[in-house]
Amino acid sequence: MERPDLSYAAYARDRLAGMPSPADPEAFSLAYHLLHLSYLVIADLESHIHRPRGWTLPGFRLMFKLKLLGPTQPARLAEISAMSRSAVTNAVNTLERDGLVERRPLPDDRRAIAIALTAAGEDAVQEAFTEQTRREQQWFATLDTEERATFTDLLIRVLNARPEDAG
Repeated sequence: MERPDLSYAAYARDRLAGMPSPADPEAFSLAYHLLHLSYLVIADLESHIHRPRGWTLPGFRLMFKLKLLGPTQPARLAEISAMSRSAVTNAVNTLERDGLVERRPLPDDRRAIAIALTAAGEDAVQEAFTEQTRREQQWFATLDTEERATFTDLLIRVLNARPEDAG
């Protein structure tokens, strides 16, 4: 039995195929399925892994970046996370309140700060990372190693070619 969400996508694509330009059934189908997959994966990771800890997926992503990079300035976190500076500040405020990150003055410029994981944050992000990795493996288990690599390469290609005003 076909899932209703996938059945709708096929119906919409077929309807678009009968419409005049600028209708583009292939672009619609690709964007629809990519967005749908993204929403489902995000909702799944948040509901199974992050919300039970009182986090959001963006909060976890920031902590994971700090785990890999070490102490990092908020502007850099915003840049590599495709988040606004205010969104990073809000996430950091919440994580700091929960004792998972801390603000540290930079040795070279006492006015500037870096965000760093606390010891509790290090432990928490490692535990969540382990669970998230298992869940991601479940999501993509239907693809073999080569297919995963191809899918990743195609996504990177699209991201590199995105319209300049797309963020």
